[in-house]
Amino acid sequence: MPRKRSSEFVPSVSSWPEVSAQKPTLLGFIGYKAGMTHAFIVDNRQGSPTFGKEVFRPITVLEAPPIFVLAVRGYGYDENRGLYTVGEAWARPPLDLELERRISAIGAFDTQSMLKRLEASLSDIKEVRVLVATQPKLTGGLSKKSPDLLEVKVASPGSDVKAAFDYATSILGKTLSVGEVFQPGLMVDVIAVTKGKGFQGDVKRFGVKVLPRWHKHRKKARGIGARSHGKGTWWEIPNPGQLGFHRRTEYNKRILDITDDWAAYTPAGGFLHYGIPRSTLVVLEGTIPGAVKRPIVMRYPVRPPRWYLKLGVVKPTITFVSLQSKQGV
Repeated sequence: MPRKRSSEFVPSVSSWPEVSAQKPTLLGFIGYKAGMTHAFIVDNRQGSPTFGKEVFRPITVLEAPPIFVLAVRGYGYDENRGLYTVGEAWARPPLDLELERRISAIGAFDTQSMLKRLEASLSDIKEVRVLVATQPKLTGGLSKKSPDLLEVKVASPGSDVKAAFDYATSILGKTLSVGEVFQPGLMVDVIAVTKGKGFQGDVKRFGVKVLPRWHKHRKKARGIGARSHGKGTWWEIPNPGQLGFHRRTEYNKRILDITDDWAAYTPAGGFLHYGIPRSTLVVLEGTIPGAVKRPIVMRYPVRPPRWYLKLGVVKPTITFVSLQSKQGV
């Protein structure tokens, strides 16, 4: 739930985890789904039946070009209204970032004066976030130029607001690569908008049983027997409606590799409906929601599994990657 169409392609992050970081870092990054293939990796999970053996794993490849840090925002907290904006400071983006049409008053921003006002209110700030913009023109499979915007929380050792603020201001107006945020072996949560399937019926949407088609079933077979108990329909009762294009979160997807060598994971002929990547690749274990070319938000895990907490961040050993063509020939 909810089973309704997402309001936007870039999903917003509803909550951020509490991370005991050794140094200030962003808690999320955004990339674009390129496609899938499969690989063999050495299972390094202690206690697993296949520990130390090669196992088959489907892998998903994301293309994540560097992001541009566009703004710094400080949030305060009030018991009655929750988080509220204390202030923000914007940087002037380069002309090739294609942001002029999205931010019309960008030339009126004075970065230094805005930073001074924000720093003067540092005592009221409980949380620091940055607004980042992607660079889709650096990818190999996207034809659009307009960047996607995302607000990302900044974590610091011991939740030190001053350290998080200093780090955010140091990267303001600069680009940041995915290797500076994540590392191979790290678990991430994936937030995306699923593939849309339009208006569907009860059977495909909920998997209800298809009724037998004999002469006493005069009404319908691909539907439920009764929609109401006489007092109105309950929301739990399966009904036809929208299927797909929902904002969804999938937890604990392990990063197998982060590399600039696109040839190491790109199948012959390129990924279907995407082509050949040209920027940094993030290889995730398993499948993720969303269609090809869709923006994917990666976030530090909010509930990592126990085996991961015991093992820590250890890069898996990849012994084989399938580069066979996906074109069906």
